Amino acid sequence: MDKKQLFLNEVTNHIKSKEAQKYVADELSYHVKEAKKRLMEKGLTEAEAEEKAVEQMGSPTKLGQQLNKLHRPKVDWVLVLLLTATLFLGFLPLFSLGYMDERYFSINKTVIVLLGGAAAIGIMLIDYRKWQKWCWMFYAIGILILVMLRFFVSTMVNGVPIFRISPVSIESTMAIPFFFLSWASLFNNRKLRLWQFFILFLIPLSLFLAMPSLVNSYIYTIMVFVMLCWSKFSRKAIITIWAVASGIPVMIGLVFWRSIKLYQFERLLAFLHPEKYQNGAGYLYLHLKALLAKAGWFGNHGGKDFIPEAHTNFVFASLIYHYGWVFAIGLVIILTLLGLRIIMVSLKIKDSYSKLLLSGAFALYSVQLVTHIFMTLGLFPIISISLPFISYGLMPTVSNAILIGVVLSVYRRKDLTISQQILEK
Repeated sequence: MDKKQLFLNEVTNHIKSKEAQKYVADELSYHVKEAKKRLMEKGLTEAEAEEKAVEQMGSPTKLGQQLNKLHRPKVDWVLVLLLTATLFLGFLPLFSLGYMDERYFSINKTVIVLLGGAAAIGIMLIDYRKWQKWCWMFYAIGILILVMLRFFVSTMVNGVPIFRISPVSIESTMAIPFFFLSWASLFNNRKLRLWQFFILFLIPLSLFLAMPSLVNSYIYTIMVFVMLCWSKFSRKAIITIWAVASGIPVMIGLVFWRSIKLYQFERLLAFLHPEKYQNGAGYLYLHLKALLAKAGWFGNHGGKDFIPEAHTNFVFASLIYHYGWVFAIGLVIILTLLGLRIIMVSLKIKDSYSKLLLSGAFALYSVQLVTHIFMTLGLFPIISISLPFISYGLMPTVSNAILIGVVLSVYRRKDLTISQQILEK
């Protein structure tokens, strides 16, 4: 065994993380090779150059111990604590509505919370850097899901197309995480051109709109354009894309103008002037306003007013009504802190791919949070959108838990770039 390999073995023997061992060995090999090349150019033989290059790397024991400290598995316990708190707060709507007395809801919710926690932990343990190579696979899976729902839909549930492969039900929401991972890789590629961006962006958007799935179109668009700000595009190109994109809603309106139904117009007008449509689409806006007025600071305990979809799309309204505005403010603070934690983690990261993943995770999480709250307060049109981790449902909980898992995975490996800087010194 040559001196370089002995040196590498001694360094990596001090590193407990197997994932880091390979990374450090590859980096050290590269730097020894470069140093050896420079020394040979100065007239040393290959054997002499390699021996000298290894000596320049310093003590293998000291270097290994230093790198081991950097590569100890790290967990963002603040984020884990916030995730745990929000998952358990998701039980409150079921308690206030009396659903926890029903075996179906109590067992289901417990399973959902456990699966959400398992998803976050499972994703945290995966090396997210490997996903960068699977860009086109993620994009293809997302397209495949939307194509199946567009052309081979099994059934419709509340106007939402569902493709059933017993016992699994596939809906368009499931495509968004795949596009999220795909765009992180695409935006990190300097070879991506503006025309390619628009084509790759518009294909999924047109499929979402064709179903129609306006909510997912909205979420998908917000996600892509937030991630765009951290892309490899120049600042001028980003501004150009934003300028062109400002006309997309107008273009969509012109294309789908004839397919818009009268009741869809009424929904928009009801949001603007609910009193004029109080016997129709405006009723729900006025009803929600009345419920919130009854809540008071500490809730309307024992209240029997009807709240539609009180454990899903209007869960925030339900919580305000039963527990009051003091609780609601506290809940918003906790949910906001979770989003702010993602930003704080991103500030510690210098790797561009990692930043793209974090920006996408933040966009997907915050667009749900802000939209749901604004919708409840009458500041946004009523749509079908969950409150992260609080609304009942398997897919919303697991999807958001996966986002947190991505953040935890990035945090866990944030010091790999630091070790690279040490090796380059």
